[in-house]
Amino acid sequence: MRKPARIISFMVCTTCLLAGAMAGDDDPFAEARQDMIREIEADVRRTSLQLDTEALDPRVMQALATVPRHALVPGSLQDVAYENRPLPIGHGQTISQPYIVAIMTDLLKMTPADKVLEVGTGSGYQAAILAELVDRVYTIEIIEALGQQARAGLEALGYENITVRIGDGYYGWQEQAPFDAIVVTAAASHIPPPLIEQLKNGGRMIVPVGSRFMVQQLVLVEKDLQGEVVTRQILPVRFVPLTGTH
Repeated sequence: MRKPARIISFMVCTTCLLAGAMAGDDDPFAEARQDMIREIEADVRRTSLQLDTEALDPRVMQALATVPRHALVPGSLQDVAYENRPLPIGHGQTISQPYIVAIMTDLLKMTPADKVLEVGTGSGYQAAILAELVDRVYTIEIIEALGQQARAGLEALGYENITVRIGDGYYGWQEQAPFDAIVVTAAASHIPPPLIEQLKNGGRMIVPVGSRFMVQQLVLVEKDLQGEVVTRQILPVRFVPLTGTH
């Protein structure tokens, strides 16, 4: 079973740390992955006012440097897998831009013992990033072909702490609730009430809100220890719409 990444307890240059970690790998994508990390760091600095930080958690950056994104995109796109942009994965869906994956992950402020729900498995890349950081990941995909493909890809990479379910993520996963954190990887017209209910007191959810043809906002949802919910818009984004019977 792959273990969540350990917390880095000393201050170093993130890029230097990751470059050193990857230098010894016999990985033809190591340099491209390092370039991706640099681009993410630059994008974070450019949006530091919206994010309220100039650098992301080193654990998150280490996860981005670890997960083989090229193994979770169509074979024809492997050569561009580490470009800092979304890529098509079939069925009208995309794998999110690495920068967006990074900031959504960072905003959840997860701990290694956490249990996380992802709505919209897609290629499985976001789930793999989460699995490097937390104890358990439950992820739901409404398109069966994509869900089956993601499950196979994640199993091939050795992730035993991810459970993939085919279904409508709008309604969450009641049997496994409550969750310490929830991430939604498709744009909803509103924050789904079932997901708010399934978020643990003290938990966080990140969700794009808006329609396909209007400005979407990445929204951080925080539920305090008394169950009160507050939301904050982070920055404008562009996601495929959340689908389902709702």
